[in-house]
Amino acid sequence: MKGTLLETSDNGRADESSSTSRTIIAALCALLVAGLVIGGYLYLRKRHARQTLLAIQAEQTPAELPKGPPKAQILVDDAIREGDQTVVAGTIKNISNESLLQLSVELELIRRKGGAPEKTLVAVKPAELAPQADGHYSLLIRSDDYASVKLVALRSSFSASSVAYSTAPGKKRPSEKVEPKTIIVKRPSSSSGNNGFLNTPDNPSRVP
Repeated sequence: MKGTLLETSDNGRADESSSTSRTIIAALCALLVAGLVIGGYLYLRKRHARQTLLAIQAEQTPAELPKGPPKAQILVDDAIREGDQTVVAGTIKNISNESLLQLSVELELIRRKGGAPEKTLVAVKPAELAPQADGHYSLLIRSDDYASVKLVALRSSFSASSVAYSTAPGKKRPSEKVEPKTIIVKRPSSSSGNNGFLNTPDNPSRVP
């Protein structure tokens, strides 16, 4: 009987040890699987972000950059706000020895609330620029909708190609006028005992 009890006790300990081992192995396998899943997710996420970035860069980079010396100089004016709109404008100067026809500036607009950049073409007036002649472009946008505007290209619909150009600062934003304010201070009566002075130790006045 004693031998049977010892054998049963040993078997119980062996079963308990085996059960503990199986639990530990199962936990390790679960951790390994979770690690593989998380690692795969992070890898796919990183690859997707890289592909998205490359796609955006490819979209923003012109397929064919204009070659040769600049034919025009673009003077980019400071944006001016007029009410709820912003004026984006500039001057195009033909610095080449040939006439430039049907020019348009390509602008990239960035929205305040995110989203993909928007590109738009703004025609240069007049449609024909003789050598050393100037043209102008202007665009009105809602100030609350867009955060910034960037010049990305100068194009000619006449030649169906981009035109080489250089840039320089244009007109500066006019300084804001500060309207003078008139402050009327009532003089105290002579009976107050301050000898006619507004600012006394007994009756100080705060300077605005």
